[in-house]
Amino acid sequence: MGPIRVLIVDDHPMVRDGVAMLLERQPDMVAVGEAEDGAQALELFRQLRPDVTLMDLQMPGMGGLEAVAAIRAAAPDARILVLTTYPGDEQITRALRAGAAGYLLKSCIRKELIDAIRAVAGGRRAISADVAHELALHTADERLSERELAVLRLVAEGYANKQIAQQLDLSGDTVKAHLKSIFAKLNVDDRTHAVTVAVRRGYLER
Repeated sequence: MGPIRVLIVDDHPMVRDGVAMLLERQPDMVAVGEAEDGAQALELFRQLRPDVTLMDLQMPGMGGLEAVAAIRAAAPDARILVLTTYPGDEQITRALRAGAAGYLLKSCIRKELIDAIRAVAGGRRAISADVAHELALHTADERLSERELAVLRLVAEGYANKQIAQQLDLSGDTVKAHLKSIFAKLNVDDRTHAVTVAVRRGYLER
């Protein structure tokens, strides 16, 4: 069996370089390619067919979640390990549902990353302790609906209730009802706090 062939996907060159140098020091791994966004990742995946794709989430153009889903659609047996800065439970859930086999934070130690790549290459899952803890914290929480998310995105953009109602073709009372439900689900008391919590948990992009 040859070395584990890894495709590195991240929009920051320094991150890609650092991961590539780390892989070079492993006797059983090799970096076969680097991509700076999701579209390039999909193209390189098709060309290179790596054993493991190391995927950042927030990138310009096609982001990581979309790329994970696209790669898995093209190759259902693809093994993708998310490596990101963001520990939000909703983002973690979306990545795993899209087909990621693992989820690590960039703050993880090098040994954890190397062990995770080996685990994913071997067909196992790899989720860091911090990520597992974040998921466990919100296991019983009710998720926001698509309509509630649409309302919250407009709140984050600074729209007032009346403007949100016009944008989404809803009544003012319906917008108020959605906001009440959002506040309850996120355990907050006001719009600003709702946006802050939604960003931290991965419902809204930073």
